[in-house]
Amino acid sequence: MTFAVILVAIVIASVLFHFLSPWQATPLASNWGSIDTTITITLVITGIFFVAIVIFMAYCVYKYQEDPNRKSEYKPENKKLEWWLIGITTVAICGLLAPGLVVYNDFVHVPSNAVEFEAVGEQWRWSYRLPGTDEKFGRSSVSRMDEINTFGLDPDDADGQDDILVAGNQMHLLVNQPTKVLLRSKDVLHDFYVPQFRAKMDLIPGQITYFWFTPTVPGTFEILCAEYCGIGHYNMRGEIIVDTASDYQEWLSEQITFAQVLTGGTVEGLVEQGQLLASSRGCLACHSVNGGPSLGPGWLDLFGSQESLIDGSQVLVDADYLIESIIDPAVKIVAGYPPVMVAYQFSDEQLDSLVAYIESLSTESADSPPKPIAED
Repeated sequence: MTFAVILVAIVIASVLFHFLSPWQATPLASNWGSIDTTITITLVITGIFFVAIVIFMAYCVYKYQEDPNRKSEYKPENKKLEWWLIGITTVAICGLLAPGLVVYNDFVHVPSNAVEFEAVGEQWRWSYRLPGTDEKFGRSSVSRMDEINTFGLDPDDADGQDDILVAGNQMHLLVNQPTKVLLRSKDVLHDFYVPQFRAKMDLIPGQITYFWFTPTVPGTFEILCAEYCGIGHYNMRGEIIVDTASDYQEWLSEQITFAQVLTGGTVEGLVEQGQLLASSRGCLACHSVNGGPSLGPGWLDLFGSQESLIDGSQVLVDADYLIESIIDPAVKIVAGYPPVMVAYQFSDEQLDSLVAYIESLSTESADSPPKPIAED
């Protein structure tokens, strides 16, 4: 009897929790309200079965509770009951599958007026590419990727010269414009997910996957990686900013093309170059710049300080130390952090810009007295 009461209480609590839960879906910001509808249909069907099955279990526990005078009984096969169960189950399964199939059909059939952009994922950052004025993407290949040609574009392909390259984790889109997203991965499985858009798709190494959506609400929306991709997965985030036409054109005019990259085009200023490089190469996925927790040592007030290493020694964080830590991070490992950083190959100019950016985040320089290290 007690167990039957517990089962009924679980059903009541579950239903109440659904309607009173503080965790609600984020506001819809795209055309994919049909995905919300599909989720609701799925929840209703599975909820009905959950309530019916648990209540039936409670009934059986109560009705057939232990009785020393009751003996087991043989019940012959009940064809009518079996057909009812088969019929109800079949209808429920169709109700679960049909809406999803309809939505997926819409999900992969892109409207003819959709614009395109490419999102490239790697541990643990996003970068983006837009077609230029010719509205064609240039050829790309993983074999051509290096510290300058991070998208692996073919420099001999005329279609790629005007491709617009967006370094960093922030991408701008035009409101109410159908948009097709081409997805590439440089290393492992990732997943491009914007919760407010209700749209997501896996990035599969060696393949180009895609999906589409129409952003309907101007604003800033977070991009998440929804596929575990390694130790920095939690920090593989980006932003989509949905703009009005004028704001979008202003942002677009500030971006550089592949042809400009080949001729040395970049943002002005050494610190700005370092900031862009740190963002585009995924450094900020593991190193915080605001004093918050991070996988590796934070960069705020790092330059000019002293760090304790795992061997018990201390080191002054100056330009030489930072450059050595970038190109050969296993030489000096800071205590309290896992030795997961891989070696990066940068040009001397890029290393100088990174050092300048890290130094700009500190209130002290290497010429100032080192900060005292707190003792336990």
